[in-house]
Amino acid sequence: MSTEPTTPKETSAPAEDSGEMIKKPEFLERVMARTDVKKRDAKPAIETAFAVLVEALADGEDVNLPPLGKLRVVRSKDLESGAQVMTLKLRTPKNATKAVK
Repeated sequence: MSTEPTTPKETSAPAEDSGEMIKKPEFLERVMARTDVKKRDAKPAIETAFAVLVEALADGEDVNLPPLGKLRVVRSKDLESGAQVMTLKLRTPKNATKAVK
């Protein structure tokens, strides 16, 4: 039996609450900075993509979007206000850190 101390593996997971959040306007700006698409063209397409994503997850479907990864709902709860809270699991592919530019 080995008596060497074991070292825990380091993870590159972000802190639970880093306080940073990308909101839709900044997200749109980042998309437009990487493409030749104008805001008037990009905004409706991105908003529609988000709507389709939410609908699929709310219907219990798994969503696989490389290079983002595979999303699935782990838990969901309907609120009195009509909103819904979903806890998601995101499994990223091995090369997910290599962004398409």
